[in-house]
Amino acid sequence: MTRHVVFGTGQVGGQVAAQLLEAGEEVIAVSRSGSKRFDGADNVAGDATDPTFAVDVCAGADVIYFCLDAPDYGRWPEQFPPRQRGVLAGARACGPATRLVVLENLYGYGPVGGAPLVETMPLAATSAKARTRVAMTEELLDAHAAGEVQVVIGRASDYFGPGCTHSALGELVFENAARGKTAQVMGDIDTRHSYSYTADVARALIALGVADDDVTGQAWHLPVADAWTTREVIAHVYGLAGHRPKSFAAGRASLRLYGLVNPAMKEYLHTLHQFTDDWVVDDGRFRTRFGDLATPMADALHATFDWFADHAPAEHR
Repeated sequence: MTRHVVFGTGQVGGQVAAQLLEAGEEVIAVSRSGSKRFDGADNVAGDATDPTFAVDVCAGADVIYFCLDAPDYGRWPEQFPPRQRGVLAGARACGPATRLVVLENLYGYGPVGGAPLVETMPLAATSAKARTRVAMTEELLDAHAAGEVQVVIGRASDYFGPGCTHSALGELVFENAARGKTAQVMGDIDTRHSYSYTADVARALIALGVADDDVTGQAWHLPVADAWTTREVIAHVYGLAGHRPKSFAAGRASLRLYGLVNPAMKEYLHTLHQFTDDWVVDDGRFRTRFGDLATPMADALHATFDWFADHAPAEHR
């Protein structure tokens, strides 16, 4: 049996742990509070920024998954790198045969002018968060090149899925649809946007974790369904809810204005380019290597809406 250590039990890490357990694998599920527990797993609470803790919890691991994020998005450049360094220390201590699977986003590419995103694109970061992402990627690939640990990176776009509330395609679309309220999104809703279904992201990370060594030392775009426009997504979700589609798309001026009341809103300005031009992920290399692991968009939206509808207040169901 393979020993898997999953750091982060949130929107993706929780799915990784659950899918591994369903497959009968040995799982150590690591989170800061330990409040989310998985039947059949060794549920561990601790601070991933502490290398001593990370080394202890990673002992004997065959595959380690880094699915953590910074707790405060506004302090991402400050809080995120220490989490990766802690987990990287734990992986290094296991030796070069251990595989570290790292979940990344697409910040590092910067604006691409509507061109399809492929792994060969240069990392052209234009914001503090994006530059942090690039530096973290370089740190991982340097560790791999030095023979300290096997590293493989999986990159996903904006998440959606059951239980995925904090996202560009989260509760402000699905829960608002269930309630008959106005969907709140960003940018131009008539541009195509690749959204990543969390169950597919988790399934793909596991595939990278157990594949042959030829997948390591590189980044892979994780599988996505065909890109729809955000308007098409909203129309489909509101159709499931039995409501007429209603949406408000915030632009740069709106985000700055809202930021006067809620400073967190200004933090999304650095990703606005992903929603004003087409943002289409090319996952062809992953499909060629592993097959089609993407859930059709309509099916994924239906499953996600059902979860939000079940969790909406009773008077809005």
